[in-house]
Amino acid sequence: MSHQEDCIFCKIVNKEIPAAIIYEDEETMAFVDIAQVTKGHTLLIPKSHEENIFELKASTAATLFQVAPKVANALKAAFSPLGMNLVNNNGKAASQEVFHYHLHLIPRYGEEDGFKYHWTNNSRKYSQEDLANIREQVARHLKN
Repeated sequence: MSHQEDCIFCKIVNKEIPAAIIYEDEETMAFVDIAQVTKGHTLLIPKSHEENIFELKASTAATLFQVAPKVANALKAAFSPLGMNLVNNNGKAASQEVFHYHLHLIPRYGEEDGFKYHWTNNSRKYSQEDLANIREQVARHLKN
C-alpha cells in the first residue's frame, strides 16, 4: 500500500492521527467526517494513496464499492435517514480538498438538513445530435 507522508488520510490509515473509524479491512477504511455536514457524514477511502478517480485502479474501485453499501446500511440502521448522497470530488476545480480518493456518504434528513446539492438542467441546450457527438468523442477513448 502506497502512502504519502503529507497526506492526512494516509496519516489516519497509519494511525498517526486520531479518527472515529467505523469500518476497516485490509484495503479500505471508513471514518466519521469531522465536518459532519449531516449527522453520520462518513468518508470511505482506500488505504492505498490514489489521488482521485483518474488514478483509481479498477480493483480499488471494486473493493470500495463492495464496502459502500455495508457502510451505507449501517448509517441507515443507526440514524434512519430519508436518503443518502454519495459524493466524490476529483481535482481542485471540483472542490477536492484532500488529494487522496474519498467517497462521502452523507445521510439526508430533509431539505433543511444542511446539505445543498443543485443540478442545472441543460437539456434544452443539447440536441440529440449533440448528445451523439458527445458519446462519440468519449467512446473513442474507452478501452475494454
